[in-house]
Amino acid sequence: MKVLMIGDVVAGVGCEFVAKHLYAVKSKYGVDVVVANGENSADGNGITPQSAQTLLDAGVDVLTTGNHVLRRREVYDLLDDPAWPIVRPANYPDAVPGRGFLIHDMGNRSLAVVNLMGTVYLDSLDCPFRTMDRLLERIETNCILVDFHAEATGEKRAMGFYLDGRVSAVVGTHTHVQTADETVLERGTGYISDVGMTGPVQSVLGVKPEIIIKRYLTKMPVRHEIAHGRCSLNGIVITIDEKTGKTTEIVRINFA
Repeated sequence: MKVLMIGDVVAGVGCEFVAKHLYAVKSKYGVDVVVANGENSADGNGITPQSAQTLLDAGVDVLTTGNHVLRRREVYDLLDDPAWPIVRPANYPDAVPGRGFLIHDMGNRSLAVVNLMGTVYLDSLDCPFRTMDRLLERIETNCILVDFHAEATGEKRAMGFYLDGRVSAVVGTHTHVQTADETVLERGTGYISDVGMTGPVQSVLGVKPEIIIKRYLTKMPVRHEIAHGRCSLNGIVITIDEKTGKTTEIVRINFA
C-alpha cells in the first residue's frame, strides 16, 4: 500500500494547487491513499466545509487537523458526521466535536489514520503518548498512519521511537517547514519530523513576508494575509507492507 501524506494545506491557494496537481502526483508515485492535513485550509485559518470539500473533491481520502481545527464553528457538525472523513487530535477532551481516528476502508485492505497533538508549546491536552496507547487497544488493522501535530522536534522524535514497531508511520505536521530526516526506524515505522506545507513558496509559513517582518520589528498585532505566487506541495510517500503493517520505504517529495 502506498500512502501519500500532504503537508499542511494553506488557504485557498493551497487547496487550488492540490486540486490542480494531485492527480499527477498520485500517478507519478502510484499512490493508493491520500491523507492531507487541512487545519489551515480555509482563508483566515482553520478548516471549513468549503475547504474540506475542495480537498476531498480533488482526491484526498482523509483529512487530518490540529490546533486550529475548532477555529471555525461551521465545521463542527462535519467533525461529528461519519460521512466526512475528517479527524481532529484524539487527545482533545471527549466533549469536543469529532473523532481522533478513523478507518479508511478499501475493501480487502484498510488504513487507520490517527491524529494527535503535541503538548510542548501548544495547548495542555491529554498526554499524546498515553492517548495513543489507549487507541491501539481499539484499532484492529495493522496499517496505521499517525499525524502528530506538534511544535517541538524532540517531542515528535520521541513519539516516533515510542511507537516504533507499533504503527506503520509517524508523520509530523504543524511547523510548515519540511524536514530532511525521513527514515524507517529500527522496528519498521516510517518517520519524518515534519512533512512540510502546501502553499505559496515566497512566504513565511504561507503568510506575506512583509507582514510577519513588521510583526517582529514593531511587536504590534498584524492581520495575516496569505501570500500568492508560485506554490509547492510538500509531502511523503510511504510504502506499507499490508501483511506486517511495517513501512518498507519512505520518500520525501516537493512538487512545484
